[in-house]
Amino acid sequence: MTSPNAYDVTTWPVGDATEDVGAVINSIIADIKRRQTGDQGAKPGAVITLPPGDYPLRTQVIIDVSFLRIEGAGHGFTSSSIRFNVPEADWPDLHELWPGGSRILVDLPIVEGADESAGAAFLVERSGDPRISSVEFSNFCIDGLHFVSDGSDLHAENTYVNGKTGIHVASANDSFRVNGMGFVYLEHALTVCNADALSLHDNFIAECGSCIELRGWGQASKITDNLIGAGPWGHSIYAENHGGLLITANNVFPRGASSIHFTGVTRSSITGNRLHSFYPGMVVLDEGSSENLVSSNHLLRDLEPWTPFLDVDNGQDDLFGVVRVNGSNNSVIGNHISHVVDAQRIRPSDAVPVIVRLVEGAGNLVSTNHVVAIDMRAKSSGSAYAAQVDALLTTEATDALPVTTVLVDPASTRNTVLDSGRETEVILDRAVNAFRATPAVGS
Repeated sequence: MTSPNAYDVTTWPVGDATEDVGAVINSIIADIKRRQTGDQGAKPGAVITLPPGDYPLRTQVIIDVSFLRIEGAGHGFTSSSIRFNVPEADWPDLHELWPGGSRILVDLPIVEGADESAGAAFLVERSGDPRISSVEFSNFCIDGLHFVSDGSDLHAENTYVNGKTGIHVASANDSFRVNGMGFVYLEHALTVCNADALSLHDNFIAECGSCIELRGWGQASKITDNLIGAGPWGHSIYAENHGGLLITANNVFPRGASSIHFTGVTRSSITGNRLHSFYPGMVVLDEGSSENLVSSNHLLRDLEPWTPFLDVDNGQDDLFGVVRVNGSNNSVIGNHISHVVDAQRIRPSDAVPVIVRLVEGAGNLVSTNHVVAIDMRAKSSGSAYAAQVDALLTTEATDALPVTTVLVDPASTRNTVLDSGRETEVILDRAVNAFRATPAVGS
């Protein structure tokens, strides 16, 4: 039996999904609102299905109904960056050129100076009470198609700039889900404002300027089991003014300006993630972020091996800290941090790189973190895949690399640093901080 609340964009009689799927979905949402008047208080919502195929989106989708699920038949992600950096003469020999699955092709007109939300394929916005709830995006790809020149020397397809966003949630919301999605070549993949009980799970979000941005405020949300890779000037995972946020089991690829960045976030957890970055500032707890747990993560900081991005960085030097804390009563416990860089490329040139830096605040605990610091001669390659795999699998080192495993600035006091560096590797004022060194061999 066919439900009247189940829609297929390819069979809906209004519009043509192969010409403008945005207009089709907006027509479907209008039908949902027309039929589900809620006379008895019931509005069951609907499912909109995107069968496998390419669907140009030339009209922004406005979602202002709860209990709506938009689902496809495959996240369809494939690397656009690798393709665009292959000589065009070689394209005919590639098995496929574009992402696949159920794919939305974002082809919105971008107006210079317009609000970021104007470039969103999907804009979720509704005023009044109750908050919009239970909107789900599942199992399709949102593709920004191309980046554009930003006036720099970078190839236009490597700028991470195009004014396009995949999903922008502008209104306070409850129990949203974004699961099994693919996002590629968007300046902002997913931006959610004022979220309560948000679930972002098992998505592939890469080759986007910024990947996940939780803005405004929020509570009791989770970011789990995602594959994430941002551009060098954007955020991989960013959250502001959130409480009770859980970030677990994510694999964050390098090149984002940060792997995880908290601004004013409290009582939240960063646990069991694999984080990889080409720059300092991998995990940043900023603007008074307090009572957070950073535990059991694997952090790898090494150097960019792919030729097109060799001279690109996030603007931070090696004194910034791989993990940087501006806040109080945070716990940084039991993390493995691999710092594998070429000593000749440390900035400033005479600096001793800092691994964990407590900048401001009080009462932080840094305990039993294992730092492996290696001076590795940098190699580069024109093949993104080969260069990265070779770098990850190489463990032979020229020498150990001197580092400051923990640096506590004067503005940060009453901290406890335990077993996270030898006597010579930790810098702090023992009059206002507690310290126990990692035992040296033979001591």
